[in-house]
Amino acid sequence: MRKRRAAAWWAALTTVFTLAAVGCEDSSGPEDGTSPFTGLTAREAPVLAVKIDNVGPARPQSGLGSADIVYVERVEAGLSRLMAVYSSHLPPTVGPVRSARETDLELLRQFGEPAFAYSGAQSKLLPLVKDAPLHPVPPERVGDGYTRSESRAAPHNLYLRPERALSAAPDADDAADIGFRFGAAPAGGRSTPSYTVRYPAAAISFAWAGERERYRVSMDGTSVPVADAKGRGPATVVVQGVTIRDSRFHDRSGSASPFTDTTGSGPALVLRDGKAHQARWERPAATRGTEFTTPDGERLAFARGPVWVAYVPREAVPTGAAGNSR
Repeated sequence: MRKRRAAAWWAALTTVFTLAAVGCEDSSGPEDGTSPFTGLTAREAPVLAVKIDNVGPARPQSGLGSADIVYVERVEAGLSRLMAVYSSHLPPTVGPVRSARETDLELLRQFGEPAFAYSGAQSKLLPLVKDAPLHPVPPERVGDGYTRSESRAAPHNLYLRPERALSAAPDADDAADIGFRFGAAPAGGRSTPSYTVRYPAAAISFAWAGERERYRVSMDGTSVPVADAKGRGPATVVVQGVTIRDSRFHDRSGSASPFTDTTGSGPALVLRDGKAHQARWERPAATRGTEFTTPDGERLAFARGPVWVAYVPREAVPTGAAGNSR
């Protein structure tokens, strides 16, 4: 049972939702016995977030196919990095694990007090990580929770053992409502067999595989394994337009670390079932989840299954005829 401080707040919040119209299910909250992150049958379990490398030497990554949610963030030099969120399934290993960013702290607030696995951080950021409402499980705290691969060069060879990490964070909060809704697709949408999210020095493409009812993922033109033996993999992809600005932190070369503001509101493109749907997102505060609505203001339901969210500048989200392949 959830012994979490945010439980009462979430219960009160969900009572104010109204019934959605065509294309959305009862928006009062997740169904009993299902994951609030995927809409699939799942047991109640704690949340583990893992910061994962996403440059060429780090691929293929391990454990992405078991993630309930994968967030794609822009980092220094125009590259991208992943934040994978686990609760429904725990793979044997996840990685390569890399360092935390300021963006992660705001993003993770919506999960209550999750366990957070990462490897290091900018020295001035470490006190903020320590004071954040989460349960840090870096290598220095969970030595037996990590292993180094001999087949890869550092720093792209550090892997997490999720079960051991969670054992070191027994008070991590269970999965709870973060605003996602699941059900039938909204009316309309534009046929979009593939879509590419572009960063200054990276690109991530999503191609609809109708026979699997999932999206295939490729990074910088190379396919990556994001589906496990049970065929998991993204059923919904969200391209979320946000404000990305320089933070007060810098990497070793002096480059400013981007800060992605995941609160507020803005445009989004929701990809599901091979179609793209224009949407709006709203997250009033860091402690709140993110709601996605249609242009008419109705809650927009995702397809049941794992969700990938790619954060891009607001102006990078297409308007007008949604979902042109890029």
